[in-house]
Amino acid sequence: MNSIKQLRHAPQSEAGMSGAEQRLRARLQMALHTDLPARVAAVTGVGGGPLSLSQRREIGRELLDEASAAHTEDELFAGHALLDSETERRVVEQLLDEMFGLGGLQPLLADQSVETIAVNRYDRVFVQYNDGSRTQAAPVAASNEELTDLIRTLAARASSEERRFDRGSPALNLQLPGGERLFAVLGLTAGGVTACTIRRHGYLTATLAQLRRRGTLDVGLERFLRALVRARKNVLITGGTGAGKTTLLRGLAAEMDPLERVVTVEDAFELGLGLDPQLHADVTALQAREPNVEGEGAIDQAELVRWGLRMSPDRVIVGEIRGAEVIPMCNAMSQGNDGSMATLHASSSKIAFTRLASYAAQGPERLPLEATALLVGSAVHFVVHLDRAADRTTRVIASIREVVDAEAGSVISNEVYRQGPDRRAVPVAGALRADTLDDLVAAGFDPDLLSRPEGWWTP
Repeated sequence: MNSIKQLRHAPQSEAGMSGAEQRLRARLQMALHTDLPARVAAVTGVGGGPLSLSQRREIGRELLDEASAAHTEDELFAGHALLDSETERRVVEQLLDEMFGLGGLQPLLADQSVETIAVNRYDRVFVQYNDGSRTQAAPVAASNEELTDLIRTLAARASSEERRFDRGSPALNLQLPGGERLFAVLGLTAGGVTACTIRRHGYLTATLAQLRRRGTLDVGLERFLRALVRARKNVLITGGTGAGKTTLLRGLAAEMDPLERVVTVEDAFELGLGLDPQLHADVTALQAREPNVEGEGAIDQAELVRWGLRMSPDRVIVGEIRGAEVIPMCNAMSQGNDGSMATLHASSSKIAFTRLASYAAQGPERLPLEATALLVGSAVHFVVHLDRAADRTTRVIASIREVVDAEAGSVISNEVYRQGPDRRAVPVAGALRADTLDDLVAAGFDPDLLSRPEGWWTP
């Protein structure tokens, strides 16, 4: 069993602090409350513009250093025992994290090897690392109320729009300053406590070559996927939670012409395709919007896909299909926006068609199974499925399925790469349709790469 990982910066309740530490904390909190606004205003007046969070944090640090020195003098004159410098530094860092950072979450997020943080309650925290190992971490707050307040503070910083987190709006989905995704619930768990999960995308930029070096695909798959993008095939990427779907989507997108017009649609910004103009110069990124406190103003992904089609895109990319957007997305794929892509939670490449059908049936159009199958069959060209390798740690491409047609309410497909003994995808001889192979060869693919039944995972 993994040992419990105790973090030095874990929040403490006041009952766990010495009297000297409580006095220092109270003095520094008062300094921040009374003096920080004036300090920030003075600097803003000189510079003539708003300050970044890091600049505000530096001002706060200077203020706390001054207040800490004054507190030490007062304690000395009062005859009190002085705190050691390490304790003073820790209290200062905790207050800065609470004011400008992420509170008790800050130490965990500062560790780049941390991939997922599961806060079941303020003092029950579990962490998963990049290597797949898991451990229990120290509490991230001193109480349930403190954790709830921290999440509300993060929501206020995350966007200029109003983001509620209360009994009337008990679920919150947002992006943290470092790009991590936080999802929190209030009053819905056993005991009615606040809980949250934070996921970090390990690779904010990716290319197929980089993914090959990381072991996600072999050279044959790299060239096959590159040809799919260049031949403008519509691709659906599937897999479970944390399988690497978004990372692979970034890798495929890196193979596009940088000047192609791309519209991305996301529930919350994660792709970041327009951040590097060398890779993607012409990108409009759209994000769904939740309703305001009056329950109005919501805009879902389905509406954004429809709007995106009016923006003259060469390709449309949906970060993740979650519901009714499946129909406008398939319409986009089948009406001239070839080369479009999306991701979907699914346990296999074949089950993806059932998931798409269920979303279509639940949407406002209420498409029957036969109509959905025809729509998907004419829209999606390939399904690329991600899974874990036999070591249960490495993310790998496990299957690629070519969509052939639709008949009697079913999508007909061929698995052109199937899962091998170690769960990595290997080519299936003769499975790819001849006209599709011609398209890929015209896009630069070497058909001899399909001739090796064990794939190209090893030299």
